[in-house]
Amino acid sequence: MKCILMNKNREVLVAEYDAATSVFTRIYEIKDINYAPYILKSFYIENNINDTPFRTNLSEWFKGRGIPSWRDKLDLLLHRLNITAPYELLDKAFGLSLSDQYWLKPYDSNISYDDINFFDNDFDYSEFMEASLSINSKSITKESSLKTPNNTTDGMLKKAWIIDNGTRYLLKGGYKNEILQPFNEVLASEICKRLEFNHVEYTIDTYKDIVVSKCPCFITKDTELITCYQIKNEMKRHDNLEDYEEYIKKLEDHNIENVREKVENMFILDYLIMNEDRHLNNFGIIRDVNTLKWLDVAPIFDNGQSLNIEYYDEEELHISGSGRLFYEVKPFDEIIKIVKNIKRIDVSKLDGIVEWFDDLLHKYQDLTKMSDRRIEKLCILLNRQINKLKEFILSEN
Repeated sequence: MKCILMNKNREVLVAEYDAATSVFTRIYEIKDINYAPYILKSFYIENNINDTPFRTNLSEWFKGRGIPSWRDKLDLLLHRLNITAPYELLDKAFGLSLSDQYWLKPYDSNISYDDINFFDNDFDYSEFMEASLSINSKSITKESSLKTPNNTTDGMLKKAWIIDNGTRYLLKGGYKNEILQPFNEVLASEICKRLEFNHVEYTIDTYKDIVVSKCPCFITKDTELITCYQIKNEMKRHDNLEDYEEYIKKLEDHNIENVREKVENMFILDYLIMNEDRHLNNFGIIRDVNTLKWLDVAPIFDNGQSLNIEYYDEEELHISGSGRLFYEVKPFDEIIKIVKNIKRIDVSKLDGIVEWFDDLLHKYQDLTKMSDRRIEKLCILLNRQINKLKEFILSEN
């Protein structure tokens, strides 16, 4: 299929796309490389577009928009969707996403971005939501159910985009038999709210007796998320702290205000909730897709893998004390040291949050079947981290 990679209504490149393999087999013409996905710019060499790595990475980028192979209960989801592989979904809705404005336009088509984008145009999400989140679900019967932004969602958790009173929300369940992730997301939101960190607001919702987290889309039809991974891809890799400083400077060079403080806030949150999964694709910046101006650090999102979720034991309080700082797994007590002025944090604003979290967990206990013992242990961990942060602040000169 000959097609045009579009950024809204701007032509980026003309290529041949093989839907059967989700591979771009030939690139005919580059229209405007500046408006291409950011990750591709570092592979672009003029007059060499059909040699690797540019064409290969174009295919990898597009495949990466799809549901990943490590999605929880992926085989069951594919069965319910009547497909054999996630990439089969990519061209069902032109490759559109709610994280950016890229899409594939058939070469001879007159279709416009305004006609099809999911920010302005409603989509039928009910069957996909049931297929993704429900314990028991029939196979999808309506073709329209495969024309949604749910085709382009990343991550391991079962999830679904829905529309509620005109707002696009993402619902996320737990992983495998774990039910803590949604509560960790809401806890992170509450901490950010109290400490005045810019963040995505998560709430608890239920779907057919399943507890899920619910958050609004933080991208608009005029913006896109560019992850740290994409930005770091064009930089030489050094040691971990040097790369961190280079990333900070890169954002400052693009005139984003208070970069260091905003990125530090994310790591302060990770310290408080013991977030083990701050990989390079769940933070970054927001860019204006019309002007290409870097607008701001992305609000803090994706905080579910926290509070020792992988180390739960009913009898003992096992503690994993390590998180991520860029490429490296490091102890939380080391990561927190990157904060230049930790005394700016007023930890007293977190007074009462342990009791608040305890009440939240007990409120949904009939659905989660979470034991009183586990709830107690989670609150002990949270209280311990808050007290450790207080001690660390007091120890700083």
